Amino acid sequence: MTQPKPSPALVSAFAPSGTLRASINLGNPILANKDAATGEPVGVSTDLAREFARRLGVGIELVVFEKAAASVDAVKSEKADIGFFAIDPARSEGLLFTAPYVLIEGSYLVRGASELTDNAQVDRAGVRISVGAGSAYDLFLTREIKHAEIVRLQGAPAALAALRSGQVEVAAGIKQLLEAEAQREPGVRVLPGRFMVIQQAMGTPASRGAEAQGLLAAFVEEMKAGGFVADALARHRIEGAAVAPAA
Repeated sequence: MTQPKPSPALVSAFAPSGTLRASINLGNPILANKDAATGEPVGVSTDLAREFARRLGVGIELVVFEKAAASVDAVKSEKADIGFFAIDPARSEGLLFTAPYVLIEGSYLVRGASELTDNAQVDRAGVRISVGAGSAYDLFLTREIKHAEIVRLQGAPAALAALRSGQVEVAAGIKQLLEAEAQREPGVRVLPGRFMVIQQAMGTPASRGAEAQGLLAAFVEEMKAGGFVADALARHRIEGAAVAPAA
C-alpha cells in the first residue's frame, strides 16, 4: 500500500534545504558501488535514497563515503539527512533507525594453512582479528570477543591485506566480500557459516523527531513488501543478502 504524500512539515524535517542529502557508504559493496563507466554511486541504497526523495518531492544529493563510520557521523552531525547503516546499540545515540530492509552475513577469512576450521575457535588467546574500524563487525566483536585481539584498520581492503601479510590470523567482514577475496587469489579461505547477521536499516538524525522516523519506517516496510528491495538486489546482481522480514 502506497503511503500518502507527506505533509510540508515532514518534507521540511527531512530536507530543510529543499534537497535530500543521503549518506552513501561505498565500504559495503552489497549496498553501494561506483559505476565503472560514470564513477557515480549505484546500488540498493542509492535506489532507495532516490525513491524516498521522489516520494518527498525534493531533489537528491548523494554524500559519498568510503567507510561506515564516516557515513554514520555525517548523519549524526546533520551533514546528511538520511543514511544506510547496520543497526547497532553503539550507533543509537543521535540516530533514529527503521527496521532492517536487508540482512547480511558476517564471516571470518583465514589463511589456507590456518588450523582454524570453525567460527567458535576464533575467540582465543593469540588470535588477532582484523576489522574495518567503526564497521558493524568492529562494534559487534568489541562486545563479544573475550580472548582474541581485535586489530582495527582503515577499511575492509586494509583488513584483508593484514591477513595476507601475516599481521593477523583472521579477517572479519561481509561474507560476500570475503568469498570474492578467496576467489581472487589462492591462499585464503572463508570459515563455514557466519558469526553474525547484520541488519541494514535506514536512519535519520534524532533531531528530526518521531514522526519523521515513522515516515521513514513506513517507507522501508513498503519497499520490502512491494518488491522494491528484492528487485534492486537482483538488478545490481547482489548475492549474499536477503530482504529482511516485515517488522
